[in-house]
Amino acid sequence: IFKFLGAISVDLGQDRIKPYLPTILSPLYRELNSNYAEQDPTLKNLSQEIIELLKKLVGLEAFSLAFSSVQKQANQKRAMRKKQRALQTVANPDIAARRKLKRHKNKAETRKRKIESLRPMYKAKRHRSHALKDLAMVE
Repeated sequence: IFKFLGAISVDLGQDRIKPYLPTILSPLYRELNSNYAEQDPTLKNLSQEIIELLKKLVGLEAFSLAFSSVQKQANQKRAMRKKQRALQTVANPDIAARRKLKRHKNKAETRKRKIESLRPMYKAKRHRSHALKDLAMVE
């Protein structure tokens, strides 16, 4: 997709690409700012190269305006999601409690996995799944 975006940008030229610049920059910006664990470094390098290509193609000023608008939009979306999550915690405390329990359970499992990888002889106790018991509501 990134190679396609770069090819289209070069094909359209300087004047015709400007209206589409924010649309093209949004996935590139998302890839550059992502910090998930299984990130592919080749994708990050490719997006950086295409950003440099676009910068040369449209000029620094137009690129900076488009990039800042994409950045602002991403920050607004992030803030909106955070606000909605906080509101959901107040509006639906039972859903928030379930989410918190799930997060704590995942954290414990991660800790056990990490200990096992560091000390192969040690076997951490795993939570045994009781399908019907887990489905029942605990009071």
